[in-house]
Amino acid sequence: MSSPALEAFLARLYADEVALSQFLADPDAVPASVGLDPAERAALAAIDRVGLVMAARSFRAKRAGRRQPGPAARLWRAVAEHFR
Repeated sequence: MSSPALEAFLARLYADEVALSQFLADPDAVPASVGLDPAERAALAAIDRVGLVMAARSFRAKRAGRRQPGPAARLWRAVAEHFR
């Protein structure tokens, strides 16, 4: 059972700490508010919450790491600063 709406909801939980907190506080009402059907809500109610929180933290940490410029970007920035 994997609908685009369910996948989008899970992605939001992984990416948005506030949405994750709201879901954990009320795991039936929040999915219902975005239009997920009863079967999807039941699956979410049975989700491993500890695993969900750990995955969300891991994904956020990976995204935060990607935001830092790599060596090539730092080199180009240094070159650009040199010629200003």
